[in-house]
Amino acid sequence: MPGKVLVTEPIHDDVLNYLREKTNLTVGKRGEYNSKDTLITAVKQYDAILSMLSNPFSRDVLEEAGSLKIVANYAVGYDNIDVAAAKEFGIRVSNTPGVLTDATADLAMSLLLTVARKVCESQQHLRDGKFDGWHPLGFLGMELKGKNIGIIGMGRIGRAIAKRARAFGLNIHYHNRKPVDSSVEQSVDATYEPDTKKMVRHSDILVLACPLTPETRHLINAETLDMMPNHALIINISRGPVVDEAALAKALHQGIIGGAGLDVFEEEPIVHPDLLKAPNTVITPHIGSAAKEARRAMGLLAANAILDILDGKPAESISNLVI
Repeated sequence: MPGKVLVTEPIHDDVLNYLREKTNLTVGKRGEYNSKDTLITAVKQYDAILSMLSNPFSRDVLEEAGSLKIVANYAVGYDNIDVAAAKEFGIRVSNTPGVLTDATADLAMSLLLTVARKVCESQQHLRDGKFDGWHPLGFLGMELKGKNIGIIGMGRIGRAIAKRARAFGLNIHYHNRKPVDSSVEQSVDATYEPDTKKMVRHSDILVLACPLTPETRHLINAETLDMMPNHALIINISRGPVVDEAALAKALHQGIIGGAGLDVFEEEPIVHPDLLKAPNTVITPHIGSAAKEARRAMGLLAANAILDILDGKPAESISNLVI
C-alpha cells in the first residue's frame, strides 16, 4: 500500500498529479496547516508531509509524530522546522536548493532596478494624472554602473546575484562565513570583505542573501543603518528577521538611507505599517521563487525526496536532505 502523504496546501498541478500516481495523497487548503493544532493531528496520520514555510514544525508538533518519516519543505530555508527535534525523533527533513536560484536572483535585480530608478513612485505620479511632460529634475535615481554592491551571503543565490550585478557594471564585494573558492570570486570579479561593518559603510547597494541564524537575526539594525551612505539602497530576498523592520522604516522616513526593496518580512504576512508608507520602498509578497518553472521544480524535488524515503532508499543518496 502506498504511503500516506500530505501536501499542506495546493502547489503546481504537475507535482500533485505525480504524487497521486504513487501515493495516497491529501492536499490541504490554503493556510489550513499554519497552526500547531492542525499539524499535531497531521503528524499522527501521515507518513510524509510536503510543507510550506508557514507551517510551524516545532518540537511539540514533531514529538507527536506517529509513522511520519519525512518533512519535505517547499523552500530552501527550513527555519520553520525544529531540525534538532526532527533528528531526535528520527524524522528526515529536506529542502529545495538550487532550483529556485535564478528566479530569486532575478527578483533581487528587479527590486534593485525598481528602487534605483524610482519606478513605482514615477508610475504612480503618472497614474495620478500629474505627468505634465519631461522634467529635467523629475524622479532622479541612481545609475548602477560603477557603484559598490555588497552582498551578504555568497551561496547559490548570492553568486547568481553577483553574476547579474557584474553585467550592470557594479563593483562587487561580499561577506560570507568564509571566502568562496577563488575561481568563483574571479568569475564575477568579487572581493571578499570579512568585516560587515566596513562593507556596509562603503556600499551604495546592500543585498541580503544570507540564511536566518542567531548571528544574522537583525543584522541590519539602527546601528548598521546609521553607518550606510544616505543614498544607499537595501535589498532583502533572504529572510525577514535579518532586518529590524522598525529601524529600517525609521531610517527610510528620516532619509538616513535612500531606499529599499523587500520581498520578505519579520512577521509574515504582517508588514510593519511604517514600511507601507516609506518613501522609495518597493515591497513584494514573498515572490522570490514565483516563476512557474522554479515552483514546479521545487515541488518535484520535494516530491522525489518523499518518494525516495518512503521507498527506503539510503539517505546519503538523496542530495537535498537536510538531515
